[in-house]
Amino acid sequence: MLAGDYDEYATMSAWENLLSGEAGKARRERPVRGIIHDSWGRCISGGIDAQQHEAPLSNSKDDLECLTRNSSELLTAARRSFAVVGNLLDGTGAMLVLADENGVLIDAIGDKRTIHDGMDIHLAIGGKWTEDVVGTNGIGTALWAGEPVFVHAAEHFCAGIKSWTCAGAPIRDPFDGRIIGVVDLSGHPDIFRPHNTVLVAAAAREIEKALADHQNTQRTRLLEAFIAEAPCYRRTDGLMIIDHLGRAVYCNNVPANRLAEFPEPLSTGRGRRLLPAAGPRTIAELAAALPDRLRSCHVSPLTVDGNFQGAALVFPAGASQVAIPSPRPLRWPTPEVAKLIVGQSEAMHTAINIACRVAQSREVTSLLIEGETGVGKELFARLVHLVSRRSDSSPFIALNCGAITRELFGSELFGHVAGAFTGASREGKAGAFELANGGVLCLDEIGEMPLDIQPFLLRVLEERVVHRLGDNRGRPVDVRLIASTNRDLKQEVAAGRFRRDLYYRISTVVISVPPLRERDGDIALLLDHFNRNIAERTGAPPLDFAAEAFDRLLDYPWPGNVRELKNVVERLHVLTGGQQVDLADLPREITERAAAWTDSPGGESGNEMHCRIASADEKSVREALEAEHGNLSRVAQRLGISRPTLYRKLDQYGIRRSFT
Repeated sequence: MLAGDYDEYATMSAWENLLSGEAGKARRERPVRGIIHDSWGRCISGGIDAQQHEAPLSNSKDDLECLTRNSSELLTAARRSFAVVGNLLDGTGAMLVLADENGVLIDAIGDKRTIHDGMDIHLAIGGKWTEDVVGTNGIGTALWAGEPVFVHAAEHFCAGIKSWTCAGAPIRDPFDGRIIGVVDLSGHPDIFRPHNTVLVAAAAREIEKALADHQNTQRTRLLEAFIAEAPCYRRTDGLMIIDHLGRAVYCNNVPANRLAEFPEPLSTGRGRRLLPAAGPRTIAELAAALPDRLRSCHVSPLTVDGNFQGAALVFPAGASQVAIPSPRPLRWPTPEVAKLIVGQSEAMHTAINIACRVAQSREVTSLLIEGETGVGKELFARLVHLVSRRSDSSPFIALNCGAITRELFGSELFGHVAGAFTGASREGKAGAFELANGGVLCLDEIGEMPLDIQPFLLRVLEERVVHRLGDNRGRPVDVRLIASTNRDLKQEVAAGRFRRDLYYRISTVVISVPPLRERDGDIALLLDHFNRNIAERTGAPPLDFAAEAFDRLLDYPWPGNVRELKNVVERLHVLTGGQQVDLADLPREITERAAAWTDSPGGESGNEMHCRIASADEKSVREALEAEHGNLSRVAQRLGISRPTLYRKLDQYGIRRSFT
């Protein structure tokens, strides 16, 4: 309804018809807006006294103190907006009020005369303005509708309020989206403008933004309080941090069975409220209010500026456990296959799915596995073998092309008859192709194969027949060839070191095994896997990694990939003096990565180089924060570092922390 569309006489007539029971006539006339008509209907059904002249008011000192205490966060968020707008409203005949989620006014500013007049209808702090007690009005109807509304003059349901006009907009908690209050612009009818709803909606958005900033700051301070007050916490433990309003603001490594009663899994606590909205005021109240599945944890109070602001729920894990991300579900063909490869990253899942699909296909008889040294290319070859084998006796033959002399290459691959060459076996010998008949032949580092042998390999792949050296008789073979390499075979082809036709024959399907530095979350998973396996094999207890040592292992780029990681864990089991691994126990190449920041050969001093690298590092952190919209989990993933390391970088460069 526009200002010119409002007809006070028609509106009053419709209201009187409604009260007199002539609802049919009121419906036929329908001179009021739908939202007002519906609200009036709720008022009639709820038995609201249409002759009421004021809202109920509670103005006792104790009630007002309790009201202020329970609404402190909302009041703090609205303080700046109200301070600015309040000065502008003086002399305008309008007042701006703030109500809590129950429709009770908790603040009022604006024109002094209007504030004074508002006392006549209890439009003041402590007044309750929900529809169910005072009928149609800007505050109560906005709460009910969940959207900005205006109620002008005769549109109010109660007679004593029809000399006012108001526009209200709900305020939503950025944490979970529920309505926690209303901002309302009220005054006498001459201040009415349809765009008053736009003004209060803008004020509500400003308050919500201030709430979000305040909540982010509080989350940060709670995490800092936990770090300062919980020195015995280990990365192996599960952790949930709850703020003073009963909201889970952080959740990591918590056992799944403790969260089974919740309809959705907890992430960082966004949108998840574990306790009643009023929240606990003491640690005892918090412990008593916790769901049954969470009560067995260790509950520690967290204080900020000397005040109780939340609690840390710690779920102790076994001494040997590492904080491992929960694996994403993956459909493995058999339990045996599931035990073969350890990894839950997206990159690994992609490679595994390709390998399984190839293995289940009879059409693909050769494939290429690419990857850096130590990534586990042979494990993928064994994965294909296990999924594709027709029986338990199907052979798997692995041949490292880089470990065979040029002279013996043909013999090892194709076999030979007696006396085929000097030093040949008297009985003759079957080659790798014959030994792998009915199964899989894995040629590791195929890029090392001599160029003059490659045509013979291509011929076997095309004809599915192998000829031993010195023998004219062909022997049929049914072999799936899996070639692997740490080289770029396309470059080898371009350089003339690898035959183009052979490359296209073996690369019908290419599986790229990602390096460990690109396998988000898998380092922790593999650390735990090797730690437990070695402990079980040696009969010793698993190692327990100190937080700083664990972070350094996560940050290390692992140029030797999984093989290097396994070797490091084996070394730690042998050389570590006790059960706990500290930073000093790690190999020098891991702890002294900063050595590259010493003097550079180009004449640049170590300090200058350090500053240059630090500047580039800071730029990359800021760009990642912008790209991921402040989500620290995704920022850490993008940068390839752990969250604790990201926190240190934020502090180092003076970047304000943000948790989402």
